[in-house]
Amino acid sequence: MKLFIPAMAALAITASCASGGKTTEADEFDYTADRFADIEVLRYQVPAFEELTPQQRIFIYYLTEAALAGRDILWDQNGKYNLAIRDLIEGVYTSYNGDREDPNFKALETYLKQIEFANGIHHHYSMDKFKPGFTKEWLMGQEWVLKQGNLADIEVLLPVIFDPAVMPKRVNQAEGQDLILTSANNLYDGVNQAEVEAYFNALKDTTDITPVSWGLNTRVVKENGKVTEQVYKVGGLYTQAIERIVENLEKALPYAENDAQKDIVAKLIAYYRSGDLKDFDAYSIAWAEDTKSQVDFINGFIEDYGDPLGMTGAYESIVNFKNNEASHRTEVIAGNAAWFEANSPVDPRFRKDEVKGVSAKVITAAILSGDAYPATPIGINLPNSNWIRTAHGSKSVTLENITDAYDKAAHGNGFNEEFVIDEETAKLMDDYLFITDNLHTDLHECLGHASGRLLPGVDPGALKAHGSTLEEARADLFALYYLADPKLLELGLLDNPDAYKAEYYKYILNGLMTQLTRVEPGKDIEEAHMRNRQLIAKWVYEKGKADNVIELVKRDGKTFVKINDYGKMRQLIGQLLAEVQRIKSEGDYAAGAALVENYAVKVDPELHKEVLDRYAKLDIAPYKGFVNPSYTPVLDKDGNITDVTVTYGEDYLPQVLRYSRDYRTLPAFATGK
Repeated sequence: MKLFIPAMAALAITASCASGGKTTEADEFDYTADRFADIEVLRYQVPAFEELTPQQRIFIYYLTEAALAGRDILWDQNGKYNLAIRDLIEGVYTSYNGDREDPNFKALETYLKQIEFANGIHHHYSMDKFKPGFTKEWLMGQEWVLKQGNLADIEVLLPVIFDPAVMPKRVNQAEGQDLILTSANNLYDGVNQAEVEAYFNALKDTTDITPVSWGLNTRVVKENGKVTEQVYKVGGLYTQAIERIVENLEKALPYAENDAQKDIVAKLIAYYRSGDLKDFDAYSIAWAEDTKSQVDFINGFIEDYGDPLGMTGAYESIVNFKNNEASHRTEVIAGNAAWFEANSPVDPRFRKDEVKGVSAKVITAAILSGDAYPATPIGINLPNSNWIRTAHGSKSVTLENITDAYDKAAHGNGFNEEFVIDEETAKLMDDYLFITDNLHTDLHECLGHASGRLLPGVDPGALKAHGSTLEEARADLFALYYLADPKLLELGLLDNPDAYKAEYYKYILNGLMTQLTRVEPGKDIEEAHMRNRQLIAKWVYEKGKADNVIELVKRDGKTFVKINDYGKMRQLIGQLLAEVQRIKSEGDYAAGAALVENYAVKVDPELHKEVLDRYAKLDIAPYKGFVNPSYTPVLDKDGNITDVTVTYGEDYLPQVLRYSRDYRTLPAFATGK
């Protein structure tokens, strides 16, 4: 599971840059790499890279190469025509010799930036297809297109690009529709939702206490009238990319810090070779139990947000190393996991009897790839398998160099002045929001996702399309509930009993109002994290009306959130946490669906318009993402790698175009036309 941060603005500030084993002073670190449409692309630094050993830096280098080698997989998972469209748009853009101020070319450039950011032709958050601002006729008249010997392939792509009725939404979550047939992703072909559910239901054994995550690494298709799976593995689907991932993992092996880390890499290689989910479980267990290594990474088919049925994992990789100083707070939280579980407001039947192996740390991200690039999570808790978490524990990380870049970018953007109700609340947020935001992430990832248990025989996929939303709600509620607990003061994690109010106010404001900047007028909320935030905020608002816990007040024609009783708000958060945990523990699909449909989906059009109008005046991009640093191996006279340097400053389009050139592994139509 992973957590994303709400949108913030970016500023350029002074900073230092690391280069190989030395730190060099930069006159100014430019955090902003690009700005287009509704997106701002930032840069992040990798502090303390120079403090690692050359062996660790070389290990990181090969892991980053493995991470980037899987980039094409995500593009193809997101849509069967994505790679071919990327070739087309990149080809026209890079070969263009005409007037670069021509409106059609400028529109093509924006479209290129959008699809590169989304890893495909659908918006990374709304899942809606991008609308090109250039014409079909202009595109077909470009030199790169005219030089193609066979235009048949391009003709196939034209309706996909230009016709709004063709493949309009990558992931459809609308209740009452066939979620597979109405979703444009490339995880299924020739099958409908009922067929897929029947296929996997026949495979599942509810008495198995160590069930595999069915469908995690496959594309489900119909061959000769029979439903079957195409497995992502060496020799299987996406073999060209997976072979290159494995090649770099094998190069990384000699530089592993210890035997445990070598075993993790070896188990991941074995899984990529076999495609067997039991091998993936073996890797996940070894990974979760390694708490001593400084360098760490995830690589594989991880999160299922891109699957309308919540099964198939999107390719993702993050390479990182531990921030020792900042990890103190997460280690304190993890060390008290049993206390938090025992004092949770949920029914004791749904709590874990014994909390095992919960580990947490703050990390410095070194590379982001696949489903973590360019849009980036700020926190991750893995493995996702419920039985592994129960028997072997889980590992939680907070990406503090990413949250630091967000924080530095947000100051002075005018947001508080426009949306926060009074100066007292704004000051509380200025003083405490950074630490309470980070603590919220720590609690969400470290304990929230790791808390609770399923009752015996409950299918982990019982909540179906609503599973991701309710799981994120469960983790957020857990974090919010404990942010206000005196235990955090006792543990020395906060120094002011009112500090939690900064996060409470921001969360309700975002859930009820400001996240609506990410929704087009007239549309429902689709993305799981956004649904989760509105579900919590709206439920607490509605249930607290009788006691006037929260109100929406008008001032000079503007709506503001006013929290009148933070204590009662916490009680309501505890009540909702108890209910969401019950729903998950019992696999109560009907109750879960009712919660989501009643509170998480619909948008008040009048309030939505007001928020959009007010937000537009601030000129803040609703979405943020990142470009990566660049790593260069240092070679001796014989060509052997001896160290690695890191540099910053690469712009957004040059980086993604370089990735398309240097890490291309799959054919344009990887799974057919």
